[in-house]
Amino acid sequence: MQMTDMEAPLATPCNIQICEVTCDSFRIMWDMPPQDTARATHFFIDLSRKESSDPNRFKHRDVPTKLVAKAVPLPMAVRGHWFLSPRTDYCVAVQTAVRQPDGDYLVSEWSQVVEFCTGDYAMEHLQQLLDKAKGTAGRLLKFSVFYRNQHPDYFSYIRKECGGLMCPSLKDISGSHGSPINGKLHGVFFSCNTEFDTGLPPKDSPYGPLRFQIPAGYLLNPNICLYFADFYCMYTAYHYVVLVLAPVGSEGDTFCRTRLPMLDLASNPFLTYNNPQQTGEEPLYCHASDVILEVLFTEPVHLDQGSVEQISGHHQLMSLTTANAKKDPSCKVCNISVGR
Repeated sequence: MQMTDMEAPLATPCNIQICEVTCDSFRIMWDMPPQDTARATHFFIDLSRKESSDPNRFKHRDVPTKLVAKAVPLPMAVRGHWFLSPRTDYCVAVQTAVRQPDGDYLVSEWSQVVEFCTGDYAMEHLQQLLDKAKGTAGRLLKFSVFYRNQHPDYFSYIRKECGGLMCPSLKDISGSHGSPINGKLHGVFFSCNTEFDTGLPPKDSPYGPLRFQIPAGYLLNPNICLYFADFYCMYTAYHYVVLVLAPVGSEGDTFCRTRLPMLDLASNPFLTYNNPQQTGEEPLYCHASDVILEVLFTEPVHLDQGSVEQISGHHQLMSLTTANAKKDPSCKVCNISVGR
């Protein structure tokens, strides 16, 4: 008995290619014979996070486990079917299928498994995050210094081994997983939040008992570009906003310019600089009152530009540190629809 086209086996998809990858979408294409292209009515796509090196990742290779899509011209866009997370490794395999008159499917073998990694937040996603952060910032309060708390060993090392220069280090992976600066941009972190009752930096710190303070004008002035980088929380009621300060034309400025929303120094909800109104007056520096600002300065800072002093409060508040902290994925205030 001669096999009909409906019964002829489908070739296994090969040469799987992934392209146009973003933080929450990708396009996929593969090679198949012309006769299969003409016959195929559906594509089955099996997608999973890369969690182990087990080659037998797809346990049920004879049934569709994830997405069933009507056959479309390749490359096929995959977006919105899963909550894809930014900067995450995934594995994908495909089958082609022909729907039979009785409703069953004639399917090919699964293709080889291909791995790919989703991208960072694009500018449009960071703008969504920025819009959410604006609603949480609160009123602006005056401040006069940036500060950085560390342990005595840190400052001893900076003096003895670095000539007093605090050099930029690579940003960790704390905060939103998709922030473009995580693991890519170097800088020195500073705080600038003040206490409501004193207008001074807080007495306590989770980062160490010694505090380096530097006049605000060294880091925030008309020669500096200000960028928004992240908005997150760590299962707490308060939220963090990460800002980047980069001298105009610097390597940090070049990195941020195409990746992060730039903020107006004189008019934004988080951190502002305004020129003196009259001769002899100081510039006005303000910070947001209802979020904790983490300010990344992209250039080295010398200890001689400020002073190091012992804080009067405690420094054992380790639960408040944000080193490699994971963002709360359930928070409706600081999450956007494209993933954490």
